[in-house]
Amino acid sequence: MSQLAFDVAALDFQKGNGLVSVVTQDALTGAVLMTAFADREALEQTVATGQMHYRSRTRGLWHKGATSGNVQRVVSLEADCDNDAVLARVTPAGPACHNGTLSCFAGTAPAAEMLSAVDATIRARAESLDEPGTKPTYTQRLLADRNLRLKKIGEEAAELVTACADGNAERATEEAADLIYHALVALRALGVGLDDVRAALAARR
Repeated sequence: MSQLAFDVAALDFQKGNGLVSVVTQDALTGAVLMTAFADREALEQTVATGQMHYRSRTRGLWHKGATSGNVQRVVSLEADCDNDAVLARVTPAGPACHNGTLSCFAGTAPAAEMLSAVDATIRARAESLDEPGTKPTYTQRLLADRNLRLKKIGEEAAELVTACADGNAERATEEAADLIYHALVALRALGVGLDDVRAALAARR
């Protein structure tokens, strides 16, 4: 049962002929996933179930992910200053867009999507680490060798420090990407993923 605290009755549905705009945002990455409309019934269902419901002009009351499985679990709902729009911060179970992408705004969420893709690849390499008859990838070599992966983190960190000290922005950016990758591999060896890091950062905000 949902424990969301949100006053649907305080919204101004009259301005939009019974509808309010909803901007749906990934609660961990901050990426804008989609925009849609909701009426009173849709938002009441959202509050009651803890999963996003919208009002579609073609499908009526719409439970996001009901058929695809890509539900959006609500973290928080917030009305704007005019009470005619809602910011929904969610944890998505899959892509938000019908095209299969993380976000309907392909140009605004590539960084968040790319980090997730890298983390997913590392996870897949870890899960297939002991498969016989295959040549280990570089990621799998790191996962299998504690000393190697820790050595690489030290090397990449030192190279990032040097690039920053030299004021070399381009090299610093590349070294930071290398360091993040190697850090993600080291964390995966401990059973920790990118979402765990995001949650830790969110808890500190």
